[in-house]
Amino acid sequence: MREVPAKWLSLAGVLIIGGLLGAVSRAGAAQSLLPCDGCELRLGVGGTYHFWGGTGGTVIPATLIFDHDRYELGVFRMATRQTAGESDPHVSRLLAEPYWGVSASRRWRLIGKSRWRLFLGFGASYKTQADSLNSTHWNFASQLAMRVRLSDGGSDLELSVRHWSNGGIRLPNRGQDFVTLSYAF
Repeated sequence: MREVPAKWLSLAGVLIIGGLLGAVSRAGAAQSLLPCDGCELRLGVGGTYHFWGGTGGTVIPATLIFDHDRYELGVFRMATRQTAGESDPHVSRLLAEPYWGVSASRRWRLIGKSRWRLFLGFGASYKTQADSLNSTHWNFASQLAMRVRLSDGGSDLELSVRHWSNGGIRLPNRGQDFVTLSYAF
């Protein structure tokens, strides 16, 4: 399978994020500018973590959730290097360079209260860099998310824990774990 050059995927990511931001920022009419009924645009920030070592990755997500929370399309920028190994930074080894990622997931609402909801999602993801965290570009994507509504006007925060992994199809397969906090427009 042919690999997409990183510069083209980076350009596509910037254009998608810029287009979504431009559409939402127009004169307070964010709802009418989204591409479908029951859609929401979420922007946020997050970080990577690993149980076996140090971390330092920053995640910048832009996601479009549609069909009343059933599906999610996301563009992610893993913005800094991540390391694992010894606590001494001179001994640690580099595991992942900065990269772009995209994902598509089906989401299920586990709990739906008036002020908060809990979601579980599964799908597929693609990342521009294969590395010693995960040796494949195409991966399975899973997520667990909790959403809290901030006001009756519809604004809310969502805390998501995500894992991208190839499921052991090819080794190494430690997977990519990250947490994001996003805001709905």
